[in-house]
Amino acid sequence: MKFSYFPGCSLKGMGGAYETSLIAVMEALSVQLEELDDWNCCGATAYMSVDESKAFTLAARNLAIAEKKTDDLLAPCAACFLVLQKTQKYIKDYPEVGRVVRESLRAGGYDYAGSTRIRHPLDVIVNDIGLDTIKKTVKHPLKGLKIAPYYGCQVVRPYATFDHQDYPVTMDNLLKALGADVVHYPLKTKCCGGSLTGTLPEVGARLSNILIREAKRQGADLITTLCPLCFFNLDSYQDKMEGPEKITMPITYFTQLMGLAFGMPSSKLGLKRHIIPILPILKERQVAIA
Repeated sequence: MKFSYFPGCSLKGMGGAYETSLIAVMEALSVQLEELDDWNCCGATAYMSVDESKAFTLAARNLAIAEKKTDDLLAPCAACFLVLQKTQKYIKDYPEVGRVVRESLRAGGYDYAGSTRIRHPLDVIVNDIGLDTIKKTVKHPLKGLKIAPYYGCQVVRPYATFDHQDYPVTMDNLLKALGADVVHYPLKTKCCGGSLTGTLPEVGARLSNILIREAKRQGADLITTLCPLCFFNLDSYQDKMEGPEKITMPITYFTQLMGLAFGMPSSKLGLKRHIIPILPILKERQVAIA
């Protein structure tokens, strides 16, 4: 199985642990990832409010490059996944947008027919590779580790391509296949505050705080996510969160937990790159660490 891979800016920076663990896990599952040649920033969600036409063209350039290589483009970052899908949909559904974007692409020597299928790794792992294969690959089940699965607000909204918009369960099922105890987490798609941590920090920290306190209330040992910005907010701002009592909780990427269950060494999973340490809770729950 082979996919073109669009890392986006985050996985080459603050989301480095996500990329490291994703590549390691995909190799273990015999999935080949070929990083997109000469990719550029997708513009994330903010650029859309500055200049929509240029934002669509910026994102479409990546789609055009991918279309020459393979039908499927893997986009792990939630914002990239959303923007690339939105770009593709607008090009298809709005003729004027499509005309402007295609003319701009042709000026740069690119063509785009619209055939690229944008995939998220979680979708591929659960629905293409399958949970039976995941279970067979597990060497150290995450037994006794209580996890709150946090999807964030962009992976299943507004384009629910592989799960339910309000209460997705794909990551829940994956974590169960890894042997973990998945706690009931009703806030699994509530916004973490996004970029508000950099613009209105008090508001951003409060929104992230709500998520962590609810996970704690549900008995979770940690929160796992699939969004680099969500990870950053939840992991980095716990010392700025206010409340009647101080709460700290480790945050992980779902791919890191997969790697642990597959028996991979922590050095291949970026487990020491967290601000809130995860190793103590793993030791306490007697989760095997290679």
